[in-house]
Amino acid sequence: MGQFLKFTLASLLGIILAMILGVFIMIGVVASMISSGDQEVVVKENTILKIDLDYPVYDRTTNDPSALFSGENFNMGGDPGLDDIIKSIETAAADPMIKGIYLNNPSVNAGAAQTMEIRKALEKFKLSGKFIISYTTGYDQLGYYLASVADEVYVHPEGMILFKGLAAQMMFFKGTLEKLDVEMQAIRHGKFKAAVEPFILDKMSDENRKQNTALITSVWNDVLKDISTSRNIPVNELNDAANTLILDDPKMALALNFVDGIKYPDEVNGLLRAKTGKADDDELEFLTIDKYIKSAKFNEEPAAKDKIAVIYANGEIKDGKGDDTFIGAQNISGALIKARDDDKVKAVVLRVNSPGGSALVSDLIWREVLLTKAKKPVVVSMGNVAASGGYYISCAADYIYADPTTITGSIGVFGLIPNVGGFMTNKLGITFDEAKTNENSDYFTINKKLSPYQEAVIQKSVERVYDGFTTKVAEGRKMSKEAVDQIGQGRVWSGTQALEIGLIDELGGLENAIAKAAELAKIDQYKLKKLPLQKDPFQQILDDLTGQSTSLVMKYYMGDDYKYLEMYKDLESRHVIQARLPFEIKIQ
Repeated sequence: MGQFLKFTLASLLGIILAMILGVFIMIGVVASMISSGDQEVVVKENTILKIDLDYPVYDRTTNDPSALFSGENFNMGGDPGLDDIIKSIETAAADPMIKGIYLNNPSVNAGAAQTMEIRKALEKFKLSGKFIISYTTGYDQLGYYLASVADEVYVHPEGMILFKGLAAQMMFFKGTLEKLDVEMQAIRHGKFKAAVEPFILDKMSDENRKQNTALITSVWNDVLKDISTSRNIPVNELNDAANTLILDDPKMALALNFVDGIKYPDEVNGLLRAKTGKADDDELEFLTIDKYIKSAKFNEEPAAKDKIAVIYANGEIKDGKGDDTFIGAQNISGALIKARDDDKVKAVVLRVNSPGGSALVSDLIWREVLLTKAKKPVVVSMGNVAASGGYYISCAADYIYADPTTITGSIGVFGLIPNVGGFMTNKLGITFDEAKTNENSDYFTINKKLSPYQEAVIQKSVERVYDGFTTKVAEGRKMSKEAVDQIGQGRVWSGTQALEIGLIDELGGLENAIAKAAELAKIDQYKLKKLPLQKDPFQQILDDLTGQSTSLVMKYYMGDDYKYLEMYKDLESRHVIQARLPFEIKIQ
């Protein structure tokens, strides 16, 4: 028996030591990879900057270490965000080693507003006299929109251009919930507040259809205007092509001037060799953005003491610390406090890309914007979406920019409480009983219907929050509450529409907002300070290994299914009173 225990303990100790050794080996490997990932990239003569945006584009490059386990090419820190994409294009324009840009984007995995900002950066790049060539086997609609800015656009002989106009789709769950005997109790203010509609209707309300039609028509018109200018095609001809789906034939795309030629990849490579002065058998020098951002030219900084803080507020607004994927009460509020207490920071740009969320957390962040504004200029730059709570945290700024295709507004409030009592009893045979001390001790119980009094209490809270929301918008935008209510009621607007009704001050992207912040702060030379501070990738891995966080491990084991876990966690942590954009509206 003693020998058995001795052998067992020795084996257990060996396993523990092996695990510890494995952890340290992994840490060493990761540290080595991080170190190699930080090595400076040397840009050779006649280099072509290659832009391929087939990955999810965030406003800010993320410090995401999950690529370690993805089996893909290692890229510690994640794929380049909009900030580094635009800076790469601007840097390349002045870099003597960069001859031109090669767009290789059959599709663009970014929002319409982000794509528009990249396109504007490419328009500025063309002023340098360097070339932009676009080629792929086929373009989807957003991919072609970006490609249309190029000097020359080519497509494969068997390729096509998907050009069809925009459609806004919503998924409705009323029928499913009825089959399950689940009742969604919705309390809202705003006839356009469509966030609750998927749970109580089986199709769009007339008001929701009206606002969606107006929204996508505005976005489509802005897209057509840019393509028309770049390709010299009248808008009515662009709409004719969309109506007839005629661009599935590359020959028609060429005949209608959507492309400049139909070529195979080797022919395009020959064209690029000619533009870079290379012989037919010479290797082309391509450099992707994720490599270029590690070059010396990209990382040059101006000799300036003054700073402009750029605070990235991305994702749904909810409880928690927050990170690159969602706005928490702590990360954005903390970033605003850090920026206003830093004497070297002369102005703040708040980059908002959010559909909204918790009304309470939105109000906490709004307060910090107001306090920051009292000390130094605050300028908001709206990305793909800055609606409801996203607009709430923006409205106190000194100046607001939005892209023409930004989705904003949605000034409205709602509460959504499920009643799963019927499902539990009728489908699962589970019944409930209770004892309580007070008349409303069962308030917010999800296994039975709200009483009329309880529903009235929630409605009163919704009305109170809506009144506070409209009051803050009125004060920030110097409008009457009545005027805000007329354009509120939960209605969403495009950036172009928002300018017309006074919700924003000017159309423009992040670069415009930074320039405006410098103007308001009366500074010419400055550095950018990006906030909130990102956790080092190595630290993220250590946190996972020590059990302080589980996101990296869960992403690895669950793969694509991880998004469902995130969705469940979002629902579980969501406040009752929400200032949020309609659920899952998809523009395609």
